[in-house]
Amino acid sequence: MYHSVADPAEDPYKITVGPERLAEQLRWMRRQGLRGVSMKYLFEACAQGQEHNLVGLTFDDGYRDFVDQALPLLRQHDCTATLFVLPGRLGGDNAWDPEGPRKPLLDADGIRQVAESGMEVASHGLTHVDLTRAADRQLRREVGGSRAALYELTGCEVQGFCYPYGHVDERVIGAVREAGYRYGCAIAPGPLAGPLALPRVHIGHDDTAWRLRLKLRTNRLRRRVLDRRSAVSG
Repeated sequence: MYHSVADPAEDPYKITVGPERLAEQLRWMRRQGLRGVSMKYLFEACAQGQEHNLVGLTFDDGYRDFVDQALPLLRQHDCTATLFVLPGRLGGDNAWDPEGPRKPLLDADGIRQVAESGMEVASHGLTHVDLTRAADRQLRREVGGSRAALYELTGCEVQGFCYPYGHVDERVIGAVREAGYRYGCAIAPGPLAGPLALPRVHIGHDDTAWRLRLKLRTNRLRRRVLDRRSAVSG
């Protein structure tokens, strides 16, 4: 789970990774025999039993720096990724963050450029609100409305949804399922974990090789727990 790729000097939320650090992280991953892919690609590979050594890469919020900084590095290391965007804030900024610098978001042309580059464009809702606190009508608009808006913008079916702030409950999962999404990304959904509430590993600027190695091992252990849970629930 990434967010912004820019100068991390002023970053109270620890969501910014410098371009040089991202390059180091991608190089490290490739040296381990791993390849970063979009969530859409990862799900297709899993369905064919070919997910070995693939890592789903996600970038939340749809910052403009994804095109300027992340995209060239992903191409350089033969990786793809999923970019979760906010079609209700095209060309806006991260106004939901009360502290820290204002970061510009992609406009319509930028989102189309990402889609045409081979990356997956998926939904982060319309405007980045906590969906667990949204009224039913707003929830449907944020979830279903964003999917329709992105389809109109890119011409591509939108398969994935990312919960703003990582907040999710059964009602919100139900809305995502009803809207037709194939998967949903959370952060640490606990007992709700599953295809529509996938846990993710946060990657920040401080994640050097040894920290990445530790996170990789921890995530593999968690994957075994999820696999066992799925087998029981299935």
